[in-house]
Amino acid sequence: MNNRTFAIIKPDAVKNKYTGFIYDRILKANFKILSSKLIKMTKMQAEHFYLIHQEKPFYDELTDFMSSG
Repeated sequence: MNNRTFAIIKPDAVKNKYTGFIYDRILKANFKILSSKLIKMTKMQAEHFYLIHQEKPFYDELTDFMSSG
């Protein structure tokens, strides 16, 4: 099988230093990490990424949180 998935480690997990633990769990679940990138998402990037949710009541809170750190 050649399925791929995309994972985001959210700002609160990075802030609380869980990144290594999360990577470890991904690897122990027999996933192969093909690429990794550490970014601080801007508000504009978050708005674009979550555009599908633009009409939902949680959109502003979501984009604020995802661009928080």
